[in-house]
Amino acid sequence: MNVIKTNIEGLIIIEPRIFKDDRGYFFESFSQREFEEKVCKTIFVQDNESKSSYGVVRGLHFQRPPFAQSKLVRVIKGAVLDVAVDIRKGSPTYGQHVAVELTEENHRQFFIPRGFAHGFCVLTDEVIFQYKCDNFYTPQHEGALAWDDPELAIDWQIPVDKVVLSEKDKYHPKLKKLTSPFTMVMSD
Repeated sequence: MNVIKTNIEGLIIIEPRIFKDDRGYFFESFSQREFEEKVCKTIFVQDNESKSSYGVVRGLHFQRPPFAQSKLVRVIKGAVLDVAVDIRKGSPTYGQHVAVELTEENHRQFFIPRGFAHGFCVLTDEVIFQYKCDNFYTPQHEGALAWDDPELAIDWQIPVDKVVLSEKDKYHPKLKKLTSPFTMVMSD
């Protein structure tokens, strides 16, 4: 697998090696050994899958400690703009984001460590999206940011009047109102 570092520490784009022939293609979508060697040591304990239609924005979500989650995400069908926002207090990139297009054609995956809010916007008629999480979902530890916070300046790549949100995702706080439960851990 090819590992692409982004301009925010910890956010990693992963491109698998794809073997194509006249029958189709094959690739290894996950190897614990290779992930630990090239990205970080973590054990994923829960896989999730969602199906959404054009314009759906899911996010920007996170879970508070002690149930914080790292995620490895990818698209099985369709295309999304996947976004991670740094919400680690003390981080030099606090409030900044990385956006990456994940598609069924590029087979890219995006690793989002703990300390980031995560969301995506569906760019095609339909998408099937998969998440690997390193901690179990606990609703009482949910947290989120407003997807449309102007301070975040995220270009979701679709017209605002086409955005489809859950009721819950309509009312999340903006970054200025967020009391982040995460602090940047400085490495030596």
